[in-house]
Amino acid sequence: MTSRYVSLCDLRRSSRWGCAVLLMLLVLGQAGPAAAADEPDLIFRRSTVFKWVSPNDKLATYGVDDPEVEGVACHFTVPEKGGFKGWLGLAEEVSDISLACRQIGPIRFKTKLGQGDDMFSKRRSLFFKKMQIVRGCDAKRNVLVYMVYSDRLIEGSPKNSTSSVPIMPWGAADPAVQKCGEFIQ
Repeated sequence: MTSRYVSLCDLRRSSRWGCAVLLMLLVLGQAGPAAAADEPDLIFRRSTVFKWVSPNDKLATYGVDDPEVEGVACHFTVPEKGGFKGWLGLAEEVSDISLACRQIGPIRFKTKLGQGDDMFSKRRSLFFKKMQIVRGCDAKRNVLVYMVYSDRLIEGSPKNSTSSVPIMPWGAADPAVQKCGEFIQ
C-alpha cells in the first residue's frame, strides 16, 4: 500500500538545504504564538540609518511589567538591525541597550525571589545572543535594582545599564510598604 501523503521535502530532493531551512522556519513559526504572550509592548520606533531597498536600522523602545513584582514596569531601548539580514531575523544585534524601571503602583511581591533572577529575556540573534533583564534587592535601602545586559554563547558583553526602583508608599491606600529583603531567598 502506498502512502498518499508526500512531504514538501520529498518533492524538492534537489535542495536539502532548502528543506532544512523550511523545517527550521516551521519549527520557529510553531514556537511563535506561545512566546508572544511574554513579548514586551512596543512603545515606538525611530529610524536611525536609511537603506534604499531594505528596511532601515531603528531604535525601538519597549515596555514590560515585572511578572513577580506587581507595581513595577521597565522600559528599554534597543537598536534593531535593518537590511535584508535584519528583516529575515539573521542579523546579530548589537549590545547597546538602555533601561529605566519605575514604580507604577503599589508594590506587592508575588513570590520569594532570588538575587539576580531573570525578570525578562529576549533573543538578539538567531542562535547565540540573548538580552536579559535581571532583578535584585538592595535590602539596606529597600530598593529594587534592575540590570540589563546581553550574553553570547562564547563571550558575553560588558555593555549594560542599571535602574533602581525605591519601594515607596503609593498614596493613602498603601500604608504598609513591603521590604524587598523579606522576599529574597
